[in-house]
Parts: sequence; C-alpha cells; structure tokens
Amino acid sequence: MDASLADLTNRANTLRQTLLGKLCGTRQRFRDRYEILKILGRGGFGVTFLARDVALPGEPLCVIKQLCPKVSDPVSLQRARQRFQQEAKTLAKLGNHAQIPLLLDYFESDGEFYLVQEFIRGFTLAKEVRRSGSFSELAVKRFLREFLPLLQYIHGNRVIHRDIKPTNLIRCKDDSRLVLIDFGAVKEQIAQIGESGLKPSTTQFVGTVGFAPPEQLATRPVYASDIYAVGITCLYLLCGKSPLEFDYEFVTGEVRWQEHVTVSDHFGKVLSKMLRISPQERYQSANDVLDVLKLEPHWDSLVDCMNNVKVRPPATSELEVIEASSSDYAPPIARKAAEIREWRARLKARQARYSRLQPNITYSGSSYPR
Repeated sequence: MDASLADLTNRANTLRQTLLGKLCGTRQRFRDRYEILKILGRGGFGVTFLARDVALPGEPLCVIKQLCPKVSDPVSLQRARQRFQQEAKTLAKLGNHAQIPLLLDYFESDGEFYLVQEFIRGFTLAKEVRRSGSFSELAVKRFLREFLPLLQYIHGNRVIHRDIKPTNLIRCKDDSRLVLIDFGAVKEQIAQIGESGLKPSTTQFVGTVGFAPPEQLATRPVYASDIYAVGITCLYLLCGKSPLEFDYEFVTGEVRWQEHVTVSDHFGKVLSKMLRISPQERYQSANDVLDVLKLEPHWDSLVDCMNNVKVRPPATSELEVIEASSSDYAPPIARKAAEIREWRARLKARQARYSRLQPNITYSGSSYPR
C-alpha cells in the first residue's frame, strides 16, 4: 500500500476510535442530545464533527469541536479547565458578530473539552476558487472591504485569530455573508497547558505554514500577523496558488508574488505592505488597510496635486475674486492641496523672519537669545 494512503487510513481509524468517532453514523446520542453525523476534519489540537442537536426545535445542524489537551496530572487538568473556560467565554463574546459562528455550548467530558458552534452552510473561498477560478482585482477588493471590518472587530476584542486562510472563510449559502471560522487563539491556550504542565509553553505553533508570518512561526504573533495572512489569502484568490508554490527572496524572505499576479500599481503597493516580513513595516491595523483602499479612487489626483499644483497669488480686489472663481475652477481635492502648500510656505517664511529678528544679548561673557 502507498505510504500516504496508509497514513490516511491509519488516521481515519484513529478518529473512529474517539468517543464521538464511535458514535458517528449511529443512533446513539452524545450527552443525550447530539447525533453525530460525520467527521469534518482533524488538526493538531482535536477533531471536528458535524452533528444534529435533537434537543432543539427543528433539530438544527451544529459543529462539535473536541479539543484534546495532553495532560496527565490533576493540577495541569485544572489549569487547562480554567484556561478553556476563559477562552470559550471570549469566543462566545466574539460570536455576537454576524460573521463569526455563534457559540452554542461548551463543556468538559472525561478530561477533554468540547465547543459546540453554529453550522455555517456554504462553501469556503478555497472551494470557490477551485470551482469558479481566480478572483479579479475588483473582487478581491470587495473581499477586503467585507472582511477587514470583521478583523478590526476581532482585534478590538484583543484577540489574534492566527489562522486566517481561504479554507477558514466560508460564504454562507443562506445569506451570502462571509464567515470566519476556527479561531487558533482558543486552541493555543489549551495547547500551552498541555505541553508544559504547570508552566505555560512558548513553543507551540498555532497556524498554517505559508499563511503565518515569521514572528508567528516563532510563537510571537501580533495583530499585524493576521494582516500578513490576509495578504497571502488575497494572493490565493488572485491566482489560485498556495503560498508554498511561490518563490521567496533569498535575502529578505519576501514573497515573489509579482511573477504570478497582475494588479494595478496602487493595489500592488497595498499588497506589498501587507506582506512585509518585518511586522513593523506592515499595516498595523485592518482600518489602516481600509483607509488606503478608500483613498484609491482619488490617489492619482491627490499625488498630482501635492506635487505639481502651483499656488495662485491671492486676489487683491473683490473683482479679482469674482473673476478667479468664475474662470479658474479647481476641484475640492486640488483646492485642499493648494491650501496645504500655502500654509507650509507661510509657516516657512514666518520661521525665517522670526530667526532673523532675534538679536543676541550678552550677559557676563555668555550669549543668550532674547
């Protein structure tokens, strides 16, 4: 048997040996209310199942995430329990946003922790690209305008997602909203306890290689780490290539995406800044990216005005004011640029005049400005 096929077979068998795996496809119910339908996937921190909540009207579908901390002593288990409850409450708070799955329940059973979340019916952006092809630049900008306010909301709650990627972004079939799933922050907190017992670990990586920037690989994520992941996601949407398919600059480590993606100069600069290796050189917030995107329709005009507009001498009479306003109309953005240039010129002249008018007075052999 092929080694990779054997590995998949062994992994599937392992999943079926879990409590929920054994219940999968049977009529037996987990906690007397959840009918386990199938396994959705497995990561480094647990297993995800699709289930039906038979205790609610209509028996709606839900997702059960089984988190598996590697603890063996009572003290570590208690710390894991406290950390899990704390992070679950954070996730419950975030779930009040329409673009984050609602947390329906969380509990512990036999030393393992479970999250029950709203099931989002739809397709991931990765599947959308595979089915319909790459996004246009305009479509990617629409994605950013839809997603970045959500990311700002998450960061505003002092949470770093850590695992933004096309497979964690779902377009809801019912109402077309874009939903972000699978928060790495909760998994990280549980993993820290499991890895180190009494002392929290700093060596557990949470995320996806290629989408995570260097500081996250070094287990020191910041808010700008999510900005990098959004930038890599944009590249995937634009050309359908995973991050591991790109080449990287040998010295700087920057992604050489320009060989595969064609975008406007302005948007190219936005992507480049999102993908800087140094987190200090990236946009520091989702709002920063949004602000630059909002300026794009006026960018060329603003740059041209700031660099080339000549300041018209002030009118000396009421008649000149009337003539100038009627015969030499300038758009608002040009007027604003001219006002800035005039203000800078006046400030510079005033500073020069002030410095010339400052005589020095001598006291006891020392010179002091007045």
